[in-house]
Amino acid sequence: MDDELPYIDEHTVAVHAPRVLVWTALQRYTASLLRSVERNPLLVVLGPKPRAGFAIAESTPQRRIVLVGRHRFSRYRLVFEITDAPGGGSLVHAHSYASFPGLHGRAYRALVIGTGLHVVATNYMLRAIRAGTSA
Repeated sequence: MDDELPYIDEHTVAVHAPRVLVWTALQRYTASLLRSVERNPLLVVLGPKPRAGFAIAESTPQRRIVLVGRHRFSRYRLVFEITDAPGGGSLVHAHSYASFPGLHGRAYRALVIGTGLHVVATNYMLRAIRAGTSA
């Protein structure tokens, strides 16, 4: 995956748990995401590579997981990073990068980024990871 994808945004959630618990929750969430996405009928239309929509490109224990993928309208990278929060606990950051080539790519970007769907989906992921620390 090309490391020169344009930056989209960053979202962060505070988690009142130590890094080791957050890491476990992030691993569980990522594994679940890679399994559940394969059952999404929208993926047939998008034609993602890999089939799950994402693949783990990098994993540094208790620090970061990098997910990458592509489909007909976009190439993308999602980087989850765990840092220490001031005063205790942890912060989980989600950094998004993507390119949207061609006319169809621009239309897809308008749909996903322009409408705020990307923000909703990313914040949902972060809240699910936070909730996973108490599971």
